[in-house]
Amino acid sequence: MALSKSSLKDKIINELKQQKFVTEGTHARSEELATALANAIVDEIKENAEAIVAGGSSAGQWPVN
Repeated sequence: MALSKSSLKDKIINELKQQKFVTEGTHARSEELATALANAIVDEIKENAEAIVAGGSSAGQWPVN
């Protein structure tokens, strides 16, 4: 499964709502916060994460896409 910035953003907003954060209204900035967090998290994983396969024909370290 590919990493999705928009899916992660939606999950962050839903979690904020469950934690009783105000996510809607004139002064709410939750959408921008969730977008920034999701973008940074997905970019970091895609740029630096590696999957380590211990055996088989795919043995080795592989980048996460």
